[in-house]
Amino acid sequence: MTRFLFAIILGLLLTACQQETVEETEFVPHKLTELRVGTLYGPQIYMTSGQGNSGFDYDMAVLFAEYLDVPLKMVPYTNLAELYDALKKNEIDIIAAGMTETPARREHFRLGPPLYRVNQVLVYREGMPAPKDISDLKGKITVIADSSFVETLTQLQKRHPTLVWDQVTDKDNEELLTMIANKEIDYTIADSSSVQINRRYLPVLRSGLVLEEKLNVVWLLPPTHSDGLMSQLLAFWHQEKLAGTLDHLNEKYFGHVKRFDYIDTRAFLRAIETVLPRYRQHFETHAGDLDWRKLAATSYQESHWNPNARSPTGVRGMMMLTQPTAKEIGITNRLDAEESIRGGAAYLRDMINRLPESIPESQRMWFALASYNIGYAHVEDARKLAESMELNPNAWQDLKKVLPLLQKRKYYQKTRYGYARGSEAVHYVDSIRRYYDTLVWVDNQSKQQNSEEVAPSDLTAEETPVPAPGTLSPDKPK
Repeated sequence: MTRFLFAIILGLLLTACQQETVEETEFVPHKLTELRVGTLYGPQIYMTSGQGNSGFDYDMAVLFAEYLDVPLKMVPYTNLAELYDALKKNEIDIIAAGMTETPARREHFRLGPPLYRVNQVLVYREGMPAPKDISDLKGKITVIADSSFVETLTQLQKRHPTLVWDQVTDKDNEELLTMIANKEIDYTIADSSSVQINRRYLPVLRSGLVLEEKLNVVWLLPPTHSDGLMSQLLAFWHQEKLAGTLDHLNEKYFGHVKRFDYIDTRAFLRAIETVLPRYRQHFETHAGDLDWRKLAATSYQESHWNPNARSPTGVRGMMMLTQPTAKEIGITNRLDAEESIRGGAAYLRDMINRLPESIPESQRMWFALASYNIGYAHVEDARKLAESMELNPNAWQDLKKVLPLLQKRKYYQKTRYGYARGSEAVHYVDSIRRYYDTLVWVDNQSKQQNSEEVAPSDLTAEETPVPAPGTLSPDKPK
């Protein structure tokens, strides 16, 4: 009996001690007065330019700060080690930098919900033999230190003991891809989304072996004392996923770069250097409130900047206007480059207001371009068809799924205006988006070089803007 009573008393004492310990070490989270987001520069992550800030992670961070009702503070770092250290020292609240989920990151951080998925691919230059196996490389791999790519190579090394690689701390992903294109290094590893984006400017890049598949891109939170922020992040993520925000951003940054044409990309880069200078002033002068590069990108898709371009259907000139459209907007000579550009710009500005106000500003450009290609009436047919299929008629990622259905009798026989080559409209819009992205990149690089000639630039080489959506649209094919 004495032993039994002693055991009970000892248990009560231990319990009391444990409760006291919890009370002494309990962490009381402070209320956020601003959301401090650590990040890295990259086209799909965070970019600053004359057109404003952009990037998938940036756009989501803006929305998360609004959800928390606090100001957003983006804090870019130059390498991963500094970024991790800032989170450890509580200098930032969260890391949003296109990070993939890995075993090491699961061990050291709390991981947010998935934003999108990527593959890890081996990257090499066009003209090199396509590697069939990681042990079949004809050169050396160079990767960023502290990156997920180092983890991947470390695991591969267990099966391929002779596998070696270089790690760099003074370069980022964009710089390594440029070094591949310039024959300065043999191979690197990159996320598939990054390769797709950068091939618009570096068409010699090639994706080889897929080393890891369908990796979740996530945000990183501190491993402790982040319960409150994690709960808010999960609630925010659920809200935005239901609202279609993740799908919209995926389309905005990656939807148009999946289709790649090496010959066309090389030809476009040459045309920017040799042809565009003759007409750039016309685009800038007559663009008005439109971004002149959007006007120029549309013109290249239409005529490859050939003022004498003609089509069997009767459209002519730099903007490939029909005779009725030219007459309507006061153009007397469609083969005059400046007149055609002025007419195309005026037509687009006039038509932009005809799009329904329900289409968000960030997506109006794509609806307008589709209208420019196949006609506003057919786009409206597609919007109604999308609604009947319980899709969002005001979201481009849904409309681009529906437009090709206008070529199928099962669907077009139910529409008001009938058959239309909707798949061509989708291709048309994607092509212009790629041309525009490239023009923005080239223009930004030129401005950066000019500023460096005057004084050391505060910009880093990877500060390449991702296009902000614009607006334009016609009521019928031009």
